[in-house]
Amino acid sequence: MSIKKDLTNGIARENPVFRLVLGTCPTLATSLSVSNAIGMGLAATLVLVGSNAIISALRHVIPDKVRIPAYIVVIAAFVTIVDKLMAAFVPSIHSVLGIFIPLIVVNCIILARAEAFASKNSVLNSMADGLGMGMGFTLSLILMSTIREILGTGKFLVAKDFGFAGLELFGEKYALLVLQKAPGGFITFGLLMALINLISNFIAKRREARANAR
Repeated sequence: MSIKKDLTNGIARENPVFRLVLGTCPTLATSLSVSNAIGMGLAATLVLVGSNAIISALRHVIPDKVRIPAYIVVIAAFVTIVDKLMAAFVPSIHSVLGIFIPLIVVNCIILARAEAFASKNSVLNSMADGLGMGMGFTLSLILMSTIREILGTGKFLVAKDFGFAGLELFGEKYALLVLQKAPGGFITFGLLMALINLISNFIAKRREARANAR
């Protein structure tokens, strides 16, 4: 597979959240606001790209029997770096995300790409795959958090680290507060997945119809 296909694969066709249904726990927990979603998405992307690159480079060196512990050690090293950087430069986002930053170590998206892709492909392809999957994860978080933040708070783009209180769109009394709770996360996730599946099926049927017409 080409680098371009590896890069775009995780954004749409194999989106880790809505197509592969991976990383559901951090998706639901960190999609309350767009700023938190961006922070979580970028953190996971950095870990994906870095760990994929190292695991790919060492794929012929790591013994098969200890590959999973070895992958976790590599991933944990990058998670520690990202955790310290976020604590230093974006402390409020780091505080809100809390335990979900260290838990990137065992995030099924990270481990899945290490096992299924990085351990079998070249460094450049593995980095492209990690970047694509990270972008897909980040875009999914932003999509969910945009809906939950706007409809759940009446504001948009609240970013306390940068002194921005957010755009006031409508009064809080008109907000659907349930969207800022766990049930609201599941509702948003389910509706978006259904919508994306409908769109994907529609596109697939159109392509099939065009192929048959030829």
